[in-house]
Amino acid sequence: MDKSLKLRFRFYNVTNKSIDIIKKEFEDLKTTIEPDFKIKIIDNHIWLSIGVLKREKHSPQLHLELEEMEDGNTAITGLYGPDPVLWTFFMFLHFIIAGVFIIFSIIAYSKWKLNQKFILDITIMTSMIILWIFLYFFARLNRKKGIPQMEKLKVLMEKVITP
Repeated sequence: MDKSLKLRFRFYNVTNKSIDIIKKEFEDLKTTIEPDFKIKIIDNHIWLSIGVLKREKHSPQLHLELEEMEDGNTAITGLYGPDPVLWTFFMFLHFIIAGVFIIFSIIAYSKWKLNQKFILDITIMTSMIILWIFLYFFARLNRKKGIPQMEKLKVLMEKVITP
């Protein structure tokens, strides 16, 4: 697997197994791998994640979408991503930082037009930019830490989808 992964790594695979067989094999696998891994199956969607006992803040999850092809094969679209709770929290922090930056930029502009001191507002805006850069590098670090677990999820997936 590529060490310079995108934020949300996607892939596409085709197998000659039917959707029902794949889902049944994941159901059978579910009982043998717990508590190290967690498998969740809803319709033609399968989520693979690290078990609660081994989960870290950087632990990824793998979402597989199964689609039947005309020739009887199954197309599998995969997406690696962060834990949804962590992803939501990071998005929340980004919106808060952007909101504070916008509010203080409006205040700084108003004070500038009124010939008042706006150093504090510029300082807060600058700290929001620094905080955003910190979040970016923290996310990259966590993604890098999650690569070994991504490999484990890939091996788990390949146990089922390879003929």
